[in-house]
Amino acid sequence: MDPSSPYFPHGIFLPEAGSGHPSPRVFVSPQRYVQGVGVLDGVGRYLSLLDARHAAVLMTQRAERGEGQRLVKGLEKSGITSTISAFNGECSIEEITLHVERLRDASIDCLIAVGGGKCVDAGKGVAFRLGIPIVVVPSLASNDAPCSALSVLYSPEGVSNGVEFYPNNPAFVVVDTAIVAAASERYLVAGMGDAMATWYEAQVCYANPSAVIAVGTRPTIAAAAIGEACARTLFADGVKAASAVARSEVTVELEQIVEANTLLSGLGFESGGLAAAHAFAQAYTGIPRVVENFLHGEMVAMGTLGQLMLEKRQSEARKVAEFFADVGLPIHLGQLSVDNKDATALDTIAQGTMTFPYIANMPMELDEGLVRTALLEADALGLSVSADRGDAAFRRLQND
Repeated sequence: MDPSSPYFPHGIFLPEAGSGHPSPRVFVSPQRYVQGVGVLDGVGRYLSLLDARHAAVLMTQRAERGEGQRLVKGLEKSGITSTISAFNGECSIEEITLHVERLRDASIDCLIAVGGGKCVDAGKGVAFRLGIPIVVVPSLASNDAPCSALSVLYSPEGVSNGVEFYPNNPAFVVVDTAIVAAASERYLVAGMGDAMATWYEAQVCYANPSAVIAVGTRPTIAAAAIGEACARTLFADGVKAASAVARSEVTVELEQIVEANTLLSGLGFESGGLAAAHAFAQAYTGIPRVVENFLHGEMVAMGTLGQLMLEKRQSEARKVAEFFADVGLPIHLGQLSVDNKDATALDTIAQGTMTFPYIANMPMELDEGLVRTALLEADALGLSVSADRGDAAFRRLQND
């Protein structure tokens, strides 16, 4: 496939116009997923399956000071040379283009992205344009970006700016849980906020015959089942996993949550579908103070509560809000620095939510008024739960 041309999966997977065939079910995934303590040291061995000899390594400054250097040494032991390119913080077209120009003449045969979600997504864009496979090595379990064949793009200022699709998922996703355990607890918890949306969005998409997943087709039973397993794992092990990361300790519960945040949520969102939870979340990026101070998964947590209110599932919303309060995720607007009486902010969120393409996967007709009502109902629920359970976990993570 020509990497100089944008890739649109709908043209690949949808039936030909006029064929009369229904939309097929499609499931997409990375070729290999490897998780455990010390697996970072095996990346060079894994790359033997790609016959790689010279890898580009896109990494954050934080990764370069730690696991990045360890990765490069491991590659050298396996006879693989590397060229390092430093990620500057935002997954924008400008950032992707910068690295493509840096690496175009470096004779590399694969790209390894080491860092958080935005670094990973930028790496996918660079690898696609260079026509080489990508290996993803997340340094955090803060979101479900690593496994997918798409990148969420932002402006250089951090405002949501669309999605770019790729013909192939990562060749490898390698998650060293010792590295995740050494990171801030807030990142793991944010990943739980992102992951919890997976089941509720997949439920909507599977039940709604008009809903489509990222590649424009219908979801599979497998994707819906993965989404359900993701939520079940979060409810069962989330609190203990957060406590383990606070102690920088790898436990069975942490392994469970890292897999839920990364693999189950990654497969579940891409092959199970998105809906209102991520529509709300992307809308929050239109408010500068939210973008500057909060993580993607924290915005998705509030988005999930908003979606459940749109569905009139108050009991389920309370269950989710109580879990979020226990692990330290935001459950009302004030915890995202949004005043529930700020008409301008509420309008920004309502308008942004309605422009998100997968809001159409919701089974009811929506408008900005209904979205705004659900937003305020979620806020009221969160304030009620916060009054009952307190917000000590949230405040502790924000001050960490």
